[in-house]
Order: sequence, then C-alpha cells, then structure tokens
Amino acid sequence: FLLYLPYRSAMRMLTGSCYISPYRSAMRMLTGSCYISPYRSVGYENAGTVEFLVDKHGKHYFIEVNSRLQVEHTVTEEVTDVDLVHAQLRVCEGRSLPELGLTQETIRVNGCAIQCRVTTEDPARGFQPDTGRLEVFRSGEGMGIRLDSASAFPGAVISPHYDSLLVKVIASGKDMSTAAAKMHRALSEFRVRGVKTNIPFLQNVLSNHQFLHSTVDTQFIDENQNLFIMKPVQNRAQKLLHYLGHVMVNGPTTPIPVKAKPSSIDPVIPTVPMGATFDVAMRFLYECPWKRLQELRTLVPNVPFQMLLRGANAVGYTNYPDNAVFKFCEVAKENGMDIFRVFDSLNYLPNMILGMEAAGRAGGVVEAAISYTGDVSDPMRQKYSLAYYVKLTEELMKAGTHVLCIKDMAGLLKPESSRILISALRDRYPDVPIHVHTHDTAGAGVAAMLACAEAGADVVDVAVDSMAGMTSQPSMGAMVACTKGTKLDTGIALEKVFDYSEYWEVTRGLYAPFDCTATMKSGNADVYENEIPGGQYTNLHFQAHSMGLGNKFKQVKKSYSEANKLLGDLIKVTPSSKIVGDLAQFMVQNNLTREEVCGGKADELSFPLSVVEFLQGHIGIPVYDGCLPSPPSQVLKSLPRIEGRPGATLPPLDFDALEAGLRLLHGDDITQEDVMSAAMYPKVFQEYKEFTGSFGPVDCLSTRLFLDGPKIAEEFQVEIERGKTLHIKALAVGDLNKTGQRGVFFELNGQLRSVLVKDNVAMKEMKFHPKALKSVRGQVGAPMPGKVIEVKVEPGQKVEKGQPLCVLSAMKMETVVNSPLTGVVTVIHVDTDNSLEGDDLILEITAEE
Repeated sequence: FLLYLPYRSAMRMLTGSCYISPYRSAMRMLTGSCYISPYRSVGYENAGTVEFLVDKHGKHYFIEVNSRLQVEHTVTEEVTDVDLVHAQLRVCEGRSLPELGLTQETIRVNGCAIQCRVTTEDPARGFQPDTGRLEVFRSGEGMGIRLDSASAFPGAVISPHYDSLLVKVIASGKDMSTAAAKMHRALSEFRVRGVKTNIPFLQNVLSNHQFLHSTVDTQFIDENQNLFIMKPVQNRAQKLLHYLGHVMVNGPTTPIPVKAKPSSIDPVIPTVPMGATFDVAMRFLYECPWKRLQELRTLVPNVPFQMLLRGANAVGYTNYPDNAVFKFCEVAKENGMDIFRVFDSLNYLPNMILGMEAAGRAGGVVEAAISYTGDVSDPMRQKYSLAYYVKLTEELMKAGTHVLCIKDMAGLLKPESSRILISALRDRYPDVPIHVHTHDTAGAGVAAMLACAEAGADVVDVAVDSMAGMTSQPSMGAMVACTKGTKLDTGIALEKVFDYSEYWEVTRGLYAPFDCTATMKSGNADVYENEIPGGQYTNLHFQAHSMGLGNKFKQVKKSYSEANKLLGDLIKVTPSSKIVGDLAQFMVQNNLTREEVCGGKADELSFPLSVVEFLQGHIGIPVYDGCLPSPPSQVLKSLPRIEGRPGATLPPLDFDALEAGLRLLHGDDITQEDVMSAAMYPKVFQEYKEFTGSFGPVDCLSTRLFLDGPKIAEEFQVEIERGKTLHIKALAVGDLNKTGQRGVFFELNGQLRSVLVKDNVAMKEMKFHPKALKSVRGQVGAPMPGKVIEVKVEPGQKVEKGQPLCVLSAMKMETVVNSPLTGVVTVIHVDTDNSLEGDDLILEITAEE
C-alpha cells in the first residue's frame, strides 16, 4: 500500500545547501501518480522522497528518488499532522499504513509551514562555514514554532569537519504570510554568539515581497542581490563582557601613567570631546566624539558650545586639503557646535584665515585666538612686543573675526603685561568681545585674570576649584570671591561653586592614575623662563619619567628653553610646542649642548621627525628663523621645503571615495561624521572601529569599570540604550588553557555567560599564526577555517588581480583564494597541509606601482 503526502518546495543555493523550505498550497501541479509510480515499479517499502523541477509553464521534470526522509520533511509533517519518523518506525515493526490511520483520503493539508536551517555559515562571504566556540545560544520559540536542534548549546565547539547546521526552525500558520511572520519573529529572538550565522540572510528572504507573494524560481537569489545587504548584529552585551574580561585578565586598555587605583565612586557628567580632545575620545576612551556632541546638544539646547580649531590643521596635527577643513566645520555646525576658537601654533596668518573662513562659511561664530608668548611689559623683549600683537589683531579684524581671544597657553601673562595688552586692544577696538585664556603654572593666574578684567576683557577662563591651579586654569571660586561686590561682580553664588567643586573633586579621584599630582606636587615660576605650555607641561613630565629621564626633568626644562631658542623662539602651542619638547628630550637623551646641535654636528644627527617636518615647513612659517633653521640643509639634507601655506598645494579630499572605502571595511552604517573622523585621523579611526567591533560600546561603562574592571562577585548595571539595561555579576577568572586563554565567567541578566580571553603575558611565550590585517593592503587572509590543499604561487612571483593563490578545504568544500590586487608575492606564511583559522595570514603581496 502506497500513499503520497503533498508537494513542498525548497529554495536552494548554488552550493546545493537548502536553507528555506516552504509548503505552497497554491502550487500543487503534480498528480499522485507522479509520486507513487517510481516506488511501485520497484516494490519500495517505507518512506522516501521524490524530487522534480517545474518550469514556468507548469511542466515538471523528474530529478531523483531518495530512499529516506529529506531534511525538509518537517514542513510536510506540520501541514499534514503526520509524524513521518514515528510512522517509519511503526512500519518497520510490521504495521500497515491503514492500521496507522494513514490513507490517501485522510491526508489533508492545513495551512502553510516554513522551515529555516540556521547554520554557522557567513552569507557575506559566499556562505563559507565559520568555526569556533558558541559563547551564547538562545533560540526563539512561541506558538507555531518547532525546533529540531543539533549540537547547539553554550560552549559547543563548531569544527570545520562536520555539517554547519545548528538548528532547524519550523513555523506554521494559516497562510504563507502568517508563517513567514512567525518565522521572522522567532529568528529575531535567536541569540547566537561566537560564530557567524545565516540568520540575517534568512530574515531578508522572509521580508522579500516576491518570496512571500509569488512563485520563486532557481534564479531568485541571483536576481535579488539585496538579500545580501544585511543589518549587522550588534552583540553589545557579549562584546562588553569580552571587554570586562579582557580588563580583568590583562589590565586596562588605556595606558595608565602611574600605578594607582581609580576611586570607587562613579559620578558621571559628559564633556564635549572636540578640538584638542577630538582624537582622545577615539584613541583612549574608544567613543565617537560626535556622539557626545549630539547628546549634549539635545540635553543642553540653550547654551553655546565652543571648540578649538587649529586653523588649517582643523583638529589634527598635520596639514589637510582645504575642502577637508571646510567640510569639518560644516559637519561640526550641523551637529551642534556654535563657536569656533580658531588659532595657529605659530600665529601664521594664512593658516588662521583659512580656519576662520571655514568656520564662518559653516555659520559659526568666529573667535580668532592669538597665541601669546614673551612679555609685553619687558622692553628688552622685542620679538613679541605689544606692536606685534596689535598688528596681528588688525589683520584678524580685517579677516572678519567676531570675537578676539588671547590664548596664553604657558601662563606667561603677569598682572602688568595683562593690563598693557588688554588695554591697548580695548582702546583700539572698543566693541569687539575680548576673551582671555591662561594657565596657572606659576601661581599668578588669578591676579593676571583680575588685571585683564579690569583692563576691559569680557571673558576670562577659569576652572572649578578642585580642578584648578598648577597647569590648569585659575580658581573659579577665587575669581568669583575677588570680584564680589565690585563692578566686575559675576553674580555667581559661591555656595554653588563649592557644590560644583565637590562633585568634580570626587570625579578627579576616578582619574587618579592620570593625575599630574602623581608625579608633580606644585606649579613653578620657572615657566617664565622655559615657557612650557600648561597642557604640555604634564605630558613632558610624564614622557621624561617613561623615558627614564624623571630625575633629569630639571635638565629637560632647561633644554626646552635652549631648544626653543635654537628653533627661533617659537610661539609654543600644539603642535609647535611638541616640536620644541621633542628636540629638548632628544638633546637630554643624547647629552647634546646647544652649541653641538647648532654647530658642525647637525648633519650627523638623526633629529626627531617632528623637528625635520617643522624645518620643511609642514606646520607653517614662524615669525623669525632661529639658529637651527639657518642652515636647514644640514638637517633636511635632500628633503624638500614647503613654500607658503602647507595645505594650499594639497589636492582636494575625495569624500565619496573615502566613504566607499570605509563601508568596504566597516559595513554600511558609516555616517558623514565617521568620514570626517577618518579624514582627520585615519589610523586612529581604524583602530577605534576595530576596538568597538571587538568590545562594543564601552562608553556605556562607568569610569571605574572601564579602567579597572569589576571585582569578583561585584554586581552592577550597564544601560546600553534607553530602556535596555544589562544586569551583570562577575563570577570568576579561570585557569590558563593550552591556547593561552582564560575563561572569565559572568552572570548576565540571571543567566551564566562565559568568554575566553587571551592572556597577553602568557601569549608572549607561545607561538601562534599571525592574522591578516584588513587595514594593511596586500595581506591575504584565510576566508574560512580549513586545511591548505595547494599553494599555487612562489615568493617573488608576479600575480594579477583575481589570480588563484592557494586552495583551502573545509566541510567537504574547497575554496580558491584569489589575489585581491596586482603585484609581487613577497612572503608566504603557509605550507601544504597547514590547518588555518579564519583570517590567518596566508601571504603578503606588494602592490604594483
């Protein structure tokens, strides 16, 4: 006795793997005899499957008979309510189909069913299998959902030697749309971490109108390439656990200058990481500087925001094409910036004017900042005299500045020089707002700012008391108290200042490892001699300690003064201050005197790169040349010099090409803000994206957790977005395994989670195959884990783009790795029969010029 169960269709890939199998009640084109005839002719017993192809005219073609149930049999079971596996076993026991209640007349189709095979295959890489450890596995369930699972559980290891199937998901409903909606919902509830899966591709198929409402043929996937535009999986919780585990095993990712623990109290208040701190946000905090600006603009809509703009250098330390500077200002204004404080480290007017034009064209308030050095009250110091500052002010006023700023980065303004300078500018320009910025390194900052205010300054910069003094700004409380009851009364209540200061005193404790007081205990009036900017003073002190020159810091400061004179008595603001500092450290390290550097030894020394580039003219033209530049050929040798404004000769930046390259590397969620970050700091942005790709949104963590990690048994909460809070408890750190990793165990939202973290100390003693870096052109990595079957090239061989390089084998599938570019093979890192993991470095190619 034979009977057939109705038609189902399978959507197959070119690889032959069946991923989605729906039952379509509207396509029953085949008669029962088509199914039964092949079996009856051979006296077949028990279950089997007949396969046909159907063309667009409804004509069918026999393919094959399978003497077993197919992987898609669950679809038939759901729509017929027949347990095929159970029926098979009962037939083997001698029962007939009528005895089991199975006759052709009783077989009825009820609704529609869809099966999806969830596999560890990556659709973005041609469905190549992925391998690794399942860190998390959570399935989607609910009414109308059936799961037929394989070896899918947390901790399971997916090897390259077996089928990549994790689980079959079957959804049933009254019609195709209902079943597809249930399936989509169930797949959305899946959480598979540790390996890539085909779930995003399946969700795209289930959302496709053609798949849901019309006939799908074998060209469906070829004709719908948008199926491969997949929404990236965020995986934020597991990535954060990886970061916390990494910190618990290896310590902080941000370099800490001194061995100190941050405070255990976690106050949180954001600042705007633009201007001088733009790269710091990405480089050390691993967060997007634009995101903080956007969030603050939403929370504080009625207070003007100000940023530093380094003229033609934008927010970087190098030269940029003019259109990059203009575009940066435009994007900054769109994101909520209001005032652009434009300066140049050498007061080089062409660089400043370009920055002012960029800020003005973007619609921002232009504040031209004159960098101050020297002493206008000393008649013996004529290089940066009062006449110099007045003339520069005239040029900036002609250029259209809205606000004038005096930027005293070293804190060189004394009360008398403050009165002389500000009075002269106020008398000449009675209507322009004047803003003064200083540092309190010598301790005279409050007196100098009071003198500025009395002379006509409208705004002076201060710092809250607990963050003031030394290389920071003068005390806010002191300024408020000193002006109270006078014509300069600020109207600020001292009690509020005290409360504010108390909050920031606690906050400062969080950053104890970075605090300048860890190595510096006071300010010093010798700043009037060495003129080291406040922002650089602490950096220079830390650098001296890290280079083993901590006990020679007095000598470093003396050499800084000599280096400044060698370079021509520069305006010293980033990046010119760094150039002077680099030269000073170089002189101390090599026991060089001023005479040796300036004399006959110059052509024998390997000067710091920053000094060489300065002499080439990379940051502009200083007011006067000094001793060292006077014979620049001794230092530059055959290197060329730049004439005029450095950025004027650079070709315009191609933003479209840059964005296309970023999308290729990081996916389609690249924004115009990302493009500008990459334009300013390409390497820093690349490292930032790689870090967040591995560790997620670490900016959600409190400062202490970010720097020091949690303690064992500590419970805490992390809000990754509004309304979505993670409840985390650190449980344990495991022993070192043979691969140099430690298991770190957590409880996440009440469920056990574990991550494997490489122990950096142990890894130094172990040998591992290097990985191909996406950011390095010419490094070719393994597209999937597998064994090397054949290497088709040799070192020194020229290869064309697309030429086969080697063949890998995994999961019964061979993959040819082709050359991504035309060039010459320089190094081969593999041999035949080597077993590789995904992204292991195969070979390196030098691109053809």
